[in-house]
Amino acid sequence: MRDIVILGSTGSIGVQALEVIAANPSKFRVVGLSAGSNNLERLISQVKKFEVPIVGTTGDATVLREALPGVEVIDGAESSRSIAALSCDVVLNGITGSIGLGPTLAALEVGNKVALANKESLVAGGDLVMAYGRDRIIPVDSEHSALYQALLAGKQSDVEKFILTASGGPFRNVTDMSSVTLADAFNHPTWSMGPVVTINSATLVNKGLEIIEAHYLFGIPYNRIEAVIHPQSVVHSMVEFKDGSTIAQASPPNMKGPIAYAISYPDRVADAMPAIDWKSSHTWSFDPIDSERFPAVDLARRCGSLGGAVTAMYNAANEVAVAAFMKEQIPFTAIVDTIERTVTKLGGHASSVVRDLKDVSVIENDARRVAQEALAKN
Repeated sequence: MRDIVILGSTGSIGVQALEVIAANPSKFRVVGLSAGSNNLERLISQVKKFEVPIVGTTGDATVLREALPGVEVIDGAESSRSIAALSCDVVLNGITGSIGLGPTLAALEVGNKVALANKESLVAGGDLVMAYGRDRIIPVDSEHSALYQALLAGKQSDVEKFILTASGGPFRNVTDMSSVTLADAFNHPTWSMGPVVTINSATLVNKGLEIIEAHYLFGIPYNRIEAVIHPQSVVHSMVEFKDGSTIAQASPPNMKGPIAYAISYPDRVADAMPAIDWKSSHTWSFDPIDSERFPAVDLARRCGSLGGAVTAMYNAANEVAVAAFMKEQIPFTAIVDTIERTVTKLGGHASSVVRDLKDVSVIENDARRVAQEALAKN
């Protein structure tokens, strides 16, 4: 029996993780949950269903305390950090955004293992996270889970390069994206994800973030991390070894597999997701990314080569721009343009050293300010 803590339990990753746990009650026990203020009814239902003894929220704690007598409720901006530090076997961090960095560090500080779905922890504070070592982090993103599994086929020293796959989002065949609407961007062809991740997939910023994440998770240089368009989203990533062999991990586009693998590692959970139906015909295609239409990937690689401070700027500027696009205040094409303007203005003056959370906060605040200025001029 493994004791599991889930951060961001009402989001897409958290909900699917709880479905995996519900299907395997003899393997997992939920000892803590945290969530924001957007869906307290769902959080209350989760706590009751899984008999969770302690819960954290940034929402109205009074509502939770009245609905959950006998349950310890922690509220406030630091509630997820407190929940992450609970004694357990694995903390699944499914929070979206750089606010997930603090809870990741809190979990690692007390010796917990982290099943990491919050890629921004590494993008904004990769040096801080990696100071605790790579052996205590199991990736949840399907691409990094695939790399993690493919690496078991050989030695790290024999790796030639990583190849991340990208669905290409809803606009992979669209040449003019100037009139893209919010509804268009939410219409992802293969994955069902939260709103921010869905927009990031449409711009391919998500793939840029994943390249930065892969660099930190596996200690591989940026010039040896590639990305290709794979619309079917069945091959999740590949590792090429120096002898010319490429090992790929493939499964239908379903996040329950990577989630189950991360919280149960090194064991596998039977029937965590449907397998590929080999009795049916399949066609899988791979194409290079058009850097002119999707500049976010090369921009992320460029930011990564400049150091951790600049990747934190990349992420913070993106969060500002995506929020503005979701309010329909800016056109879709302005998202990546805003990121580039921000890192161009600030990146040349940034130290590559990120010493603590305070440094990250200062860097992000500067980037958000510059991004807002860029949006005002757009």
